Amino acid sequence: MLGLNKKDTSLLLVIVVLTVLAPLLLNPFPSETALAQFNAGYPDLMQRFVVFGIFAIGFNILFGLTGYLSFGHAAFLGIGSYSAVWIYKLFTYNVLPALVLAVIVSGIFAVLIGYVSLRRSGIYFSILTLAFAQMSFALAYSVLSNPKFNLTNGETGLQVYANDLQLFHRESLPDFPHLFGLSMGSTYKLGVGAWEFQFNVAYYFCAIMMILAFYFAIRLFR
Repeated sequence: MLGLNKKDTSLLLVIVVLTVLAPLLLNPFPSETALAQFNAGYPDLMQRFVVFGIFAIGFNILFGLTGYLSFGHAAFLGIGSYSAVWIYKLFTYNVLPALVLAVIVSGIFAVLIGYVSLRRSGIYFSILTLAFAQMSFALAYSVLSNPKFNLTNGETGLQVYANDLQLFHRESLPDFPHLFGLSMGSTYKLGVGAWEFQFNVAYYFCAIMMILAFYFAIRLFR
């Protein structure tokens, strides 16, 4: 199925089922019950699960296939995030251009950092990636947050404001990240007795990205 053997297909199907049903399995307990004290920040927490799932897949491709232990993956996640927000600020809230630019910019930085780091192996490679990660962190929180150009806005982080340029944004579109008009903040609710199940658009968008990444990772390993 899809070019995978039986074992890999079964694993992929398990991941797909768990990901699709996660909003049901991890749904908050009804507020009037004693178990409500264990509720977390759903659906934001769910989105973090799948985003860091993609992060883990990327790390596993590098470490699992090559044996190179990298401590610098967080830098690429941060670079991609800043790139996406700048798309929102300058052009449009559409998530697809933001996603494409995030991949391109973080990929360019990965090539540059890899060109230097891959000249070493073992612990020396790991130390170099850690050094680049710390350097990226320091730049984001100090130099690049300088008011003269302010690419990162320091500890506060980048935010999109109503007076930002947004060249391709129209009044008919949501003032929120969206996929061709479908707002990522939209949540569809299903009431079943005392339970209220929530299905968030942003979660399922991120989940699809994670499933695709997982599939291509399996193909790459095989």
